[in-house]
Amino acid sequence: QVQLVESGGGSVQAGGSLRLSCAASGATDTIHRMSWYQQAPGRQREFVASITRGGRTKYANYVKGRFTIILFNDEKPVTVQLNNQKPQDSGVYFCNAGSALDLQSWGQGTQVTVSS
Repeated sequence: QVQLVESGGGSVQAGGSLRLSCAASGATDTIHRMSWYQQAPGRQREFVASITRGGRTKYANYVKGRFTIILFNDEKPVTVQLNNQKPQDSGVYFCNAGSALDLQSWGQGTQVTVSS
């Protein structure tokens, strides 16, 4: 079992930046991939970015060039840098940990609000 705690959310104006972190505890040696998802009001949770233990990254098209996910290890949290933010980036951001057997763990989420 993996426990996840997000931090770093807040309010910014359009064009601003935030850095979100996700601390993992428990069976962290089982984690194969860590991901971030966004849930905007009235919408389903959507994929934002992911990184594997080997450092392979993947991004949703709408964040490419603006968001950067940083390599993690067992001691340090995974971090995503959100730059040049837009109002549509607002929502609750969730951290997700996936094992090689596709077992999933979720954090409680952190709120991001981008004003125009």
